Amino acid sequence: MLVWAIYDISKNKIRTKIVKLCKNVGLYRVQKSVFLGKLEPNDIDELKVQSGDLIDEKTDSVYIFPMCDADFKKAVLLGQAFDEALVTDQIKELFI
Repeated sequence: MLVWAIYDISKNKIRTKIVKLCKNVGLYRVQKSVFLGKLEPNDIDELKVQSGDLIDEKTDSVYIFPMCDADFKKAVLLGQAFDEALVTDQIKELFI
């Protein structure tokens, strides 16, 4: 299943850990605080649990949006939708 992970983390150390977590479960960075990729349900659960353990719920936020392929194809991207330096060919292929 396609998954968007978006975060707003106040502390650099925690932000770095969230970035590593997103990459470790198989997500790809598309913006500085946005990741996208195809994950299995257990990877989504792992991302949810580990993110929740890392963040300060009073100041930080992590959004995890599962999305079916049909809805993903309806997404509209305007302007600089992705940071070209960060986006891999695997992510670009999702939009073709």
